[in-house]
Amino acid sequence: MAGVSQLNQFPCKTLCLTPPPHQSKTSLPLTSIGAAPSRLANGQPKLSTRDLIWARPVFRVRVADDDEWGPEKEEPYGEGSSAVAVSGEEKSVELAKIAELKKALVDSFYGTDRGLKATSETRAEIVELITQLEAQNPNPAPTEALTLLNGKWILAYTSFSGLFPLLSRGTLPLVKVEEISQTIDSENFTVQNSVQFAGPLATTSISTNAKFEVRSPKRVQIKFEEGIIGTPQLTDSIVIPENVEFLGQKIDLTPFKGLITSVQDTASSVVKSISSQPPLKFPISNSNAQSWLLTTYLDEELRISRGDAGSVFVLLNEGSSLLSS
Repeated sequence: MAGVSQLNQFPCKTLCLTPPPHQSKTSLPLTSIGAAPSRLANGQPKLSTRDLIWARPVFRVRVADDDEWGPEKEEPYGEGSSAVAVSGEEKSVELAKIAELKKALVDSFYGTDRGLKATSETRAEIVELITQLEAQNPNPAPTEALTLLNGKWILAYTSFSGLFPLLSRGTLPLVKVEEISQTIDSENFTVQNSVQFAGPLATTSISTNAKFEVRSPKRVQIKFEEGIIGTPQLTDSIVIPENVEFLGQKIDLTPFKGLITSVQDTASSVVKSISSQPPLKFPISNSNAQSWLLTTYLDEELRISRGDAGSVFVLLNEGSSLLSS
């Protein structure tokens, strides 16, 4: 009703088309208006277009003070497409900014050994770049875009201190961590965490299989079910140098080549026999073997996730060009 009362406040004039003064619309029948009507074949009067117009008065309402609002402006044709073009240009600028941030972030990982050797200054720089990327997240609800989560993701950086003893080789002398990865299957809601090791003669891996449940647009709950110790796979033969330098002196290794070769052959035969065995699997029945993961940035080639105690993980898709940058 308020809208009606406001509308009634506009000064209006009512324009109507009335019959000529010599005619009385209320006193004359329809057939007496204007000239004598023609007759149809059955004798009924035939109405002309003019008669019909006069028989139905037309009322028009307009605002009295047209100048108050000014002349009506017509929108130029194609203005909508111009707006779309501007929006597309802004989108291109945004994508370019994201690409620049991702490149800067990956470059900052150089020499950090996945975060193990990162200085406090480097960590601060990485945190700043991560924060900027999270603000530009093209998929703010990652669990609603599960297909993007599919595939193998390679760990490029982490602040999770629980991985540092593993990366430092303190528990596994002569063995280095080749790769840490996470493989997600969104159709079956499974996730596999894997660490691949490389030794002097063989490579092996330790993995955990888990199920995950979606708990929020960004968060998944992970429950570990089993662990797997992969069988060692034989690598190329060890290349023995002619000599080594020790305390400023060169030591000739030629006399030891036969002994080293004999040990290498024995070790190779052992590795070959072990490699023929299936992987060792063991169940994880601990009720506390659960974790959660919060994905704060996600696109086709980069993912940023946060875990317990605020630890951050930056992972690159297996096919991403950023892996080689």
